[in-house]
Amino acid sequence: MIPRYTRPAMAAVWSDRTRYETWLAVELAACEAMEAAGSVPAGTAAAVRAKVRLDERRILEIEERTRHDVIAFLTHVEEQAGEPARHLHRGMTSSDVLDTALALQLDRASTLIDEGLVALRAAVREQAERWKLLPMIGRTHGIHAEPITLGLVCAGWYAELGRARIRFRAAWDELRVGKLAGAVGTYAHLDPELEARALGALGLRPETVPTQIVQRDRHAAYLNALALVAAAVERLALTVRHWQRTEVGEAAEPFGKGQRGSSAMPHKRNPILAENLCGLARLLRSYAGAGLENVALWHERDISHSSVERVILPDATTAADFLLHRAEGLVRGLVVHEAAIRANLERTHGLVYSEGLLLALVEAGLPRQEAYGHVQQAAMRVWDEGVAFADAVRAVPEITRRLDAAAIDRLFDPAHALRWAATIVERALAQDEGQPPPGGSDGR
Repeated sequence: MIPRYTRPAMAAVWSDRTRYETWLAVELAACEAMEAAGSVPAGTAAAVRAKVRLDERRILEIEERTRHDVIAFLTHVEEQAGEPARHLHRGMTSSDVLDTALALQLDRASTLIDEGLVALRAAVREQAERWKLLPMIGRTHGIHAEPITLGLVCAGWYAELGRARIRFRAAWDELRVGKLAGAVGTYAHLDPELEARALGALGLRPETVPTQIVQRDRHAAYLNALALVAAAVERLALTVRHWQRTEVGEAAEPFGKGQRGSSAMPHKRNPILAENLCGLARLLRSYAGAGLENVALWHERDISHSSVERVILPDATTAADFLLHRAEGLVRGLVVHEAAIRANLERTHGLVYSEGLLLALVEAGLPRQEAYGHVQQAAMRVWDEGVAFADAVRAVPEITRRLDAAAIDRLFDPAHALRWAATIVERALAQDEGQPPPGGSDGR
């Protein structure tokens, strides 16, 4: 991922140094398990650990000659550790190291992403609570429909992000597996107990049925979970983009002091944060598709997935981390224009209360289709003549014969339509609190 969309903590997860340090941790965990089993001299892992100081530049230099990253790494370790290093990698294949280390890196990346989800949901929660009862117009097909509240919109975001987090944490937990099972997963020169001991020391579980690799449906599920996280953020961002349109003006993303909106038009305040989030969501969806392509490999393994994963797994986690951090800033800095919200709610002169009027006439004894016709007759005058809907309604005798003035006034009060708004918001905010992260209380 380019530096523009990379936060330092996530960059460290995918650095060359972290990768090689994680490979060494896997090799040493396997070596210690072999020591416990008596197949390797006691103290071997400690001797290697004491002597090795990884130099990523040297490893890359060796790889230029060997054209094999794990062999280059092992050669570098042998250069420093000497004789004890000959016991490393005993009975193992490269993917034992690579896939197990990848699980550890993804675990660290997932911790950062989960922290971002928690922070974003907290920001959304604050807005849902703050604006729980602020009436605004709800839209379907982009057209004014019936009143909602701003808090209800935020509560919807909160609930969706909660579902996205549940899916993400389930996929994260599925990825917390490794393998030390040899060239085709049969433990030909190892054994399952040794694998379980080594992986347990690393905080991982063994793959159920390994081949040369950990199965890639796990990674595909993870990438799809990230795509759904991004989709939830995109829905939020798309709504903010609409609110910020000049013709709407109900809310806007923060605009900092000294910020410029356009190189040509000094008046511009564009929704660049929200648009950026929509673009990053597209990117994350593309990674999900690539992850699905990686599931079906030839027999016990080919490497057609390898080049793809070297790009998409660091990039997807990095983009998701950045996206969540940026979305949190957008939500916390959201500027709400209450006057514009009120003006838009009244823009159609009361037409948004037509369903309540229709139902009141049905309850008063009119057949539904007849009642519909009378309400529509009054509504068309609003569209055609610009009169207030309440005045047009009072001019229809078939309506006033069944509903008195007080009843009609009540139907044009948004409080009736929104009487359950607080209940819905509170129901959303009560969801999935206190659930532990996968793998235990510390998320590891």
